[in-house]
Amino acid sequence: ISHYKNPVSRIMSEALKIGYKNKIEVEESMEQIFIVDLSKMTNGISSLKTIIELAPFLGLIGTVLGIWMTFKNLGVNPDAAAMAEGIYIALITTIAGLTVAIVLMPLYTYIKGLIDAEMDKIELATKMTNWSYAVIKIRVYEKLPCVIEALQEAEGIVSVKEISDPYSNIQISFKPSMLEKSISNIILEKCDVKSEITESKLRQ
Repeated sequence: ISHYKNPVSRIMSEALKIGYKNKIEVEESMEQIFIVDLSKMTNGISSLKTIIELAPFLGLIGTVLGIWMTFKNLGVNPDAAAMAEGIYIALITTIAGLTVAIVLMPLYTYIKGLIDAEMDKIELATKMTNWSYAVIKIRVYEKLPCVIEALQEAEGIVSVKEISDPYSNIQISFKPSMLEKSISNIILEKCDVKSEITESKLRQ
């Protein structure tokens, strides 16, 4: 799942690392993904909104300048041609400003809708990763009694038992919200042994 590039799959990937990391480390990784992807998704949307808001006002400035030119030219050369030039400028700038706003507004609304939909998915993924219970299987190659004892004494561990499995020899049940350290760090600190997580099951 970590190979996918969309933010939802990356958040889910980080959540599945409970056991490899403690809950705080997982939440920090998820928050970092959220911040980075939010920045990417909203990049440029503020500029687009600013252009939409300013375009009619820039058109209005052109209108005012056109009217000003009309009255100025009438003072020098009071004929229809001089008056028409100023009115032409006023109309062109107004039309240009309104056209920019009218064309870009649907685009802005569409992009904003996509961002909101993606944010809803991210929020849902974040809620789905609030695991209340987890069961993992690990394999250690030495000091098995020490590892079991260290895990039994650790905060957040519900149960530890030795198992006979082709790939694992210990099964651990724990509450992720109460896990102060990752499973591998608990074992490494207490017994100076490296462990390998072979299976992970998470429940809400």
